[in-house]
Amino acid sequence: MTTRKHFGIIALDADDTLWQNETLYHATQEKFRRLLANYAAPEVVNQTLYETEMGNLRHFGYGIKSFTLSMLETAVTLANGHLTGQDVKTIINFAKEMVNSPTKLLEHVAEIVPQLAQTHQLMLLTKGDLLDQEAKLARSGLADYFDYVEVVSNKTSETYAAILGKYRLRPEQFLMVGNSLKSDVLPVVAVGGTAVYIPYHLTWAHETVTNPTHQNYLELDHIGQLPDLIKTLESGS
Repeated sequence: MTTRKHFGIIALDADDTLWQNETLYHATQEKFRRLLANYAAPEVVNQTLYETEMGNLRHFGYGIKSFTLSMLETAVTLANGHLTGQDVKTIINFAKEMVNSPTKLLEHVAEIVPQLAQTHQLMLLTKGDLLDQEAKLARSGLADYFDYVEVVSNKTSETYAAILGKYRLRPEQFLMVGNSLKSDVLPVVAVGGTAVYIPYHLTWAHETVTNPTHQNYLELDHIGQLPDLIKTLESGS
């Protein structure tokens, strides 16, 4: 028998939960590796870029702008100061292409989000650059279904505790759905909320968790299964 719940808010992650994101970064990294082919091997470019991104997170946070600055820094480092102005312009154009890319919804999302909005208050809860996330939401066609939008700098247990306080929710009234164990699942479990993990086929190394210490979360194959799961949890069956 499952403990019966009533969710005051269902929060949904955005990138790689509602729409494609990591595929865009992978495609850009491939172009970036080709751009730097005369300066370093592909694996060196990958590792240097990742290390640069990790070092820059505390300065620039998440999102395309931060990623672009990390690409520029990586390129300058690997080119030993010989990076050309055209190379810099090319990297900036990579970023513009990313920003202006269509928002491609994942399978089932276009049907499930409107369905959930008929029965629950929905929150888009994502991290990254505010302007970029707002633009993707606007292009997605889903904006009208969300009662609340929260774009945060990071997703930690403290972040979720603050969200619960802001909306005057008890932990058992909060359901978070996302593709990242590190950001969408384990911190929610830590504050007593319910978390649903929907894996995406691509995961940024920074979001990877091995042997998670908390196992009391739920996992689905795809978001199309979410309404039935919510009914089960709220009925206590």
